[in-house]
Amino acid sequence: MGSRIGVVVMAALLVLYIALVGWRAVVLLGSGQALGITMGIALLVMPLIGAWALVRELQFGFAADRLGRTLNDEGGMPEAPENLRANGRLLPEDAARLVTEYGSAAAAEPEDWRAQYRLGVVHDAAGHRKDARAAIRAAIRLAK
Repeated sequence: MGSRIGVVVMAALLVLYIALVGWRAVVLLGSGQALGITMGIALLVMPLIGAWALVRELQFGFAADRLGRTLNDEGGMPEAPENLRANGRLLPEDAARLVTEYGSAAAAEPEDWRAQYRLGVVHDAAGHRKDARAAIRAAIRLAK
C-alpha cells in the first residue's frame, strides 16, 4: 500500500509541475519577443513529454500489478530464499541460481506470461531493474 501512496504523491507532483510549466509557457508566448516565444514553445513541449511519460508509467504499473495479483492468487509467485540481504534483495549466489532457473523456464515457454513475470520478479529481487522491467513488459504484452 505504501508504494501506491508514493505513486499517487509523485503523480500529483508531476501534474503540478506540468501545470506550472504550462502556465509559464503561456506567459512567455504572450511576451511577443522572439526569445520568449521560443522558450514558451519549448516549455509547452516539455510538459507534453512529461504527461506522456506519466501515462506510460502508470499503465505499466497498473498492468504489472494486475498480473502480479493474478499470479499470486494462483499461487505461482517465486518462493523467496530464507537468507536475504538487509535490503530484501537476493544474495549473489541465490540471485545467479534463480535468474538461471527462471530464465530457462521463460525460454522454454516463451509465450507464457506467467514464466516471463516470474523471471521479472526474480530479476527485480536480484537488483537487475532493467532486465526485470523488460521481462514484465514481455509478460504484459503476452497476457493481452
